[in-house]
Amino acid sequence: MEEDIQKPQIDQAVSDSHEVRTGAELLCSLLMQAGVDTIFGYPGGAVLPIYDALYSVPIRHILTRHEQGAIHAAQGFSRVTGRPGIVLATSGPGATNLVTGIADAFMDSTPLVIFTGQVTAESIGRDAFQEADIIGITMPVTKHNFQVRDIKDLPQIVADAFHLATTGRPGPVLIDLPKNITSGPASDHVLPESHIRGYKLPGAPKKEEVDALIAAINQAKKPLLYIGGGIISSGASELVRQFASRSQIPVVSTLLGLGAFPVRDPLFAGMLGMHGTYAANRAVTECDVLIALGVRFDDRVTGKLQRFSPHSIKIHVDIDAAEIGKNVAVHIPIVADVGLTLKEMLLRDVHLDTRGWHEQILLWNEEWPLQYHASDEDLKPQQVVELIAKHTHENAIVTTEVGQHQMWAALFYPFSRPRQFVTSGGLGTMGFGFPAALGAQVAKPDATVVCIAGDASFQMNIQELQTVVENGLPVKIAIINNRYLGMVRQWQQFFYESRYAESKIGSPDFVKVAQAYGALGLRATTFAQAEAALTEAFAYQGPVIIDFVVKEEENVFPMVPPGKGTDEMTLEWEE
Repeated sequence: MEEDIQKPQIDQAVSDSHEVRTGAELLCSLLMQAGVDTIFGYPGGAVLPIYDALYSVPIRHILTRHEQGAIHAAQGFSRVTGRPGIVLATSGPGATNLVTGIADAFMDSTPLVIFTGQVTAESIGRDAFQEADIIGITMPVTKHNFQVRDIKDLPQIVADAFHLATTGRPGPVLIDLPKNITSGPASDHVLPESHIRGYKLPGAPKKEEVDALIAAINQAKKPLLYIGGGIISSGASELVRQFASRSQIPVVSTLLGLGAFPVRDPLFAGMLGMHGTYAANRAVTECDVLIALGVRFDDRVTGKLQRFSPHSIKIHVDIDAAEIGKNVAVHIPIVADVGLTLKEMLLRDVHLDTRGWHEQILLWNEEWPLQYHASDEDLKPQQVVELIAKHTHENAIVTTEVGQHQMWAALFYPFSRPRQFVTSGGLGTMGFGFPAALGAQVAKPDATVVCIAGDASFQMNIQELQTVVENGLPVKIAIINNRYLGMVRQWQQFFYESRYAESKIGSPDFVKVAQAYGALGLRATTFAQAEAALTEAFAYQGPVIIDFVVKEEENVFPMVPPGKGTDEMTLEWEE
C-alpha cells in the first residue's frame, strides 16, 4: 500500500525526559509520545490547565475563531495526511460547537482524537456553569468516547483512543476531561500499547472468498469496479489501479473516492450517483458483475434501490461488517481490509475480454460528455473550475463547501491522486470547506490549496479568515457567487415550480472582507477577468479571496432526480 495510516508511535525519548506534575502535563507528554505535533482548538475555563501545559511543549496550536472551524480544520489536516486530526475545546458550548464536525467525521470515516474540557467530577450532573453531557450528546456520532475519572487511566485511554481512531474503519474518538483531572497531580507518564478487549480488526479475506470473487469476475461480460473513500483510507489506490489495468475492468467512483483512480485514465467512467456522469450511471445500470470496494451504497449513489444495477452479481468488500447488506443486498460479501483483498486479487488469474464493454463506455462518454453552454455574456461556474485546474496544473489540493459548486468541482477538476480532494460527503456540511482548507495548508505548507466555495457556504465559517491570515497560510478561496443557495434553488426550480422560498441570499462585498482581514481580494465577472484574477492570485504569496460572479440560475447536470433510478438521468431540464 502506498500510504500507511499513522498509528501511535511511542517516543521513548519524550517519555524519559518530560517531567510531569499535573494531569495536563501528563496529557501533553502522552500526545508528544503519540507523535502529535499540531492541535486545532479554542481555549476556555475548563481546559485552561491544558493550555497552560501546552505553553511549554513543542506542539503547534492553531487558534481558530470558532470550535466548528477547529474541528473542520482538523478534518482537513487528517484527510490530506492520513494522520489523526487533534482537536481541543472547552466544556459546554465549546464542546457542543464541535458536534457538527464530529458527525461529519463519523459519516466520512475521518480519524480524529477530540479532547473536551469538563466541569470537575464532583460537579457533573449538577448543571454547573458550562456543563454539557458531551458523552451522551456524541455517543451516536463517535466511534467511541471516554470520560476520564481517574488520572491513572489517562495513559491507557489516550493509547486506546488513537488506536480506535486510526484502525479498522477510521473515525472520531472523544476524550472528556474533568478539570480536576487535568489540574490535579500526575506522575505516570508512559504511553502504553493499546489493549482493548473485544476489539478485533478484519484483516485479509478468506481464500474461499477471493476464489468466489475471482470466479464471478471471470464469468463476467460487463464487469465494473465501484470504488469509494475506503480505498483512500486503506491506502489502496495504487493496488486498485494495478488491478484495473491488469484486468481491463472499467472503474466508477463515489464522491469521496475521487482521486483514488486518475480521472484521465481511459478506464475511468466517472463519478456515479445523483450528479454522476452519464457513462458511469449507465455502466452501473448495465454491468453484470459489480465489484464494490470500500463503499457504503449511499442513497445519493444508488438512487431508487429497485433500479440500482438490477442485472449484476454484487460483490461488496468493506472493513466494516455493519455496511454489508445495509442498503443493498449483495451476493458475495467480504468483510476484510480492501487493500489486502486487492493484493490477493492481484495474485489470481483473471481471464476477461472486456473490449466491447470498454468501447461501449467510451462511446457513452463521447455521446454524453460533461458539458455546459459557454456564453460571452455570463461567467459560468464550470469555466471557473476548469480555469482553476489549468492555473494549478491539475495538481492542487482542492477542498469544497457543499452545494452546486461542490458538484462542479467534483465533475470538472481532473483529480489524479488520493487525498487531493477534500469534501463533506455523508453529512453534506456547509461551512466545512474553508476551515478544511486551512487544516490542509497547515499539514502541507508547500502545497497549493484551493477552497472552492459557494457564497452562502463560505459565510458559515468566514471568521476563519483571521486564522488563515494570522498564520500566514496562502490558501486561495474561489467563491462561486450566484447570489443563491444554489442547490436549494435548483431543487425549487425543478420540483417546487420555481418558488424560490428563502434561497436568494445576500453577501457582503467579499473583496472588502478580504481586505479587512488582511488578505488579497479580487473579483471577476467575465472569463477574461477570471483568467487575470487567477494569474494574480497564484502569484501572490498570501491568502486570496476571488469573488467569481457567475450566472445566477446555472444548474448542475447530469442529475438523477430524487426517487428515480440511475438509468433515469436528466441531462437538461425541460419545463
